[in-house]
Amino acid sequence: MRPGDREDPDLTDEATYQRVRSLSRRAMLRLSAGAGLGAGLGTGLGAGLGTAAAGAAADAASGIVKPLPPELLIPHGTNAEMRWEAMRGQGLLTPADRFFVRNHVATPLIDARTWRLRIWGSGLRGSPGEDRAVEFTYDRLRRLPAETVTAFIECTGNGRGFYTSQQGQQVSGTPWRLGAVGVARWRGVRLSTVLRLAGVTRSAVDILPRGLDAEYVDKGENLGRVRRPLPVAKAMKDVLLAYEMNGAPLPPDHGHPVRLVVPSWTGIASIKWLGDIQVAAEPLYSPWNTRFYRLFGPGYPDEGSAPLTRTNVKSAFELAWDAALPARPHVLHGRSWSGGGRIRRVEVSVDGGGTWRPARLLDRHPNPRGWVRWEFPWAPRAAGRHELLARATDETGASQPLTAPYNTLGYLFGAVVRHPVTLT
Repeated sequence: MRPGDREDPDLTDEATYQRVRSLSRRAMLRLSAGAGLGAGLGTGLGAGLGTAAAGAAADAASGIVKPLPPELLIPHGTNAEMRWEAMRGQGLLTPADRFFVRNHVATPLIDARTWRLRIWGSGLRGSPGEDRAVEFTYDRLRRLPAETVTAFIECTGNGRGFYTSQQGQQVSGTPWRLGAVGVARWRGVRLSTVLRLAGVTRSAVDILPRGLDAEYVDKGENLGRVRRPLPVAKAMKDVLLAYEMNGAPLPPDHGHPVRLVVPSWTGIASIKWLGDIQVAAEPLYSPWNTRFYRLFGPGYPDEGSAPLTRTNVKSAFELAWDAALPARPHVLHGRSWSGGGRIRRVEVSVDGGGTWRPARLLDRHPNPRGWVRWEFPWAPRAAGRHELLARATDETGASQPLTAPYNTLGYLFGAVVRHPVTLT
């Protein structure tokens, strides 16, 4: 945190959103032509794409800019998952080189000097249209009072792969284990500050932040640029317009030049490469709160659940998946987190769930928007294959069940994960 910054106080959002609503440069150019990277930015947005000289080159296959060393990250198409063993000894923050990447399309390279944040809509004084938007430059944002927030961002599908591997249920989407989460120290300006400067009115209901990445095509249908409504109550409470991550400017893959950070809510709310925000006096909709990011399947209405907001409780061991360990005493390490608040208790089973004992929490005052580190001594009695289990309970009393309720898109897997290890 820098002198003059404020550390965001402990905030919990009371507004629940429960309205149910019916490369190398050559590679980057190829992706731009094929996916509409340049054209998808729209006209008049003032957001210039950078060149390879302005940033690292994107990987030709994934569209991800940063290197993907196999000891740190697991590629999943346009996404990349953090390896949990790479977090051992890393402190509370996830370094940018191993922070997970969740992209719908290729990472855009945007020049902060020509970038503009444009705010418009019926929820502002004078109801300016998109062609008369209130504009903020990068320099203007950086001159506003800064705030620092330490918070996790987690993909809504984190843990999705366990619906199939652990519960035998077929789901669609990236088969993440537990590495689609990371904690960073974000620095920027409160969204509420900027909305007030833009003239937000009491009639405002929803905002619709939209990214500057390319238009997303799903099964042949162009859904436009990634955007998802956010209730004004949440937007005005604790949301950050972040331009720094862990003390440095945002890397391209993590939203440069400016992204939203929406504490405790599912990652899709924290729109990257922010380009414009519609502020409306009526409810807003997009495919990302109607077609996606709801729960569908048996037990849910045809239109799905209400749009997903908070994340659930999870725990992970700082161990390689299917790790091979010497058959001797160990101290197991891990982390637990929850969108519901502070983690109060973590229990570990080293016999596949037969018995449970408390882990020792290493952080005396856990951050309600971060994770808590813990350790557990293990003196195995025999070599061979073992399953390690960890379950956490947060301050609301929410805990991890043995199985997760099924939904077809594999969101919010919150069950206890059976982590295999082999002692030799």
